[in-house]
Amino acid sequence: MQIVFISFLILISTFATAFLSSIFGMLGGLILMGVLISFLPVGPAMVLHGLIQATSNGYRAWINRKDINWKIILTILVGSTFSLIILYFIAFEPSKILVLFALGSLPYLAWAIPKELSLDITKPITGFSAGVVVVGSNLLSGTGGPILDIFFQKVDMTRHEVVATKAVAQTLGHISKILFFGIFLSLNFENWPNIYFLFLAIIFSIIGTTLGKQVLDIIDDRFFFRWTQIIVLIVGGIFIIRALYLLIF
Repeated sequence: MQIVFISFLILISTFATAFLSSIFGMLGGLILMGVLISFLPVGPAMVLHGLIQATSNGYRAWINRKDINWKIILTILVGSTFSLIILYFIAFEPSKILVLFALGSLPYLAWAIPKELSLDITKPITGFSAGVVVVGSNLLSGTGGPILDIFFQKVDMTRHEVVATKAVAQTLGHISKILFFGIFLSLNFENWPNIYFLFLAIIFSIIGTTLGKQVLDIIDDRFFFRWTQIIVLIVGGIFIIRALYLLIF
């Protein structure tokens, strides 16, 4: 009965976080990782999160494909590949508490960086750096959205262009996470989820993404950029408190 309840909770969380990600570009993945890491070991949580988020972000990129900046994606891809190759030789698996601390800290790290120091991802070297950092963040915390957001602070892009381009970039990060935890660190695919449950999760993710796209088309850019930061800081605080609770008790 407990397994059924946890599975149901994960499916509902998948739908809700895909809906949020389709509006704000990265918020849902952060929350979903926090839910998964609360119920599953690190390895299986990382693989399931990667599969769900790769689908959600990939589909979000597809429905916003006319707004993708492919020049940015190319530089991110090069950096992502470089980072994955380096981390392959380290083969480090973080603890559950470390993942929660990282999840909670990333939004505040991104928020603390002064606007004048924010990076412009349209520059090739910055795009390469973003790929390196986002993959590293994905393998440590399960998500790279808050860090990726730093690189989009000074770009001359609309909310649709930001969401579309970040969706592709995050898809690359999640694919790297699947390869790392699902193949490099997984013996006999022990970290992979049940295929039927995965299918349901993907369906819920696609539905949430589709509905979120409709909301994205309604809101304006001011609402988008303001509430992304507010909500992500609140969620980050919750994860830090959760990590402290596990550390103390």
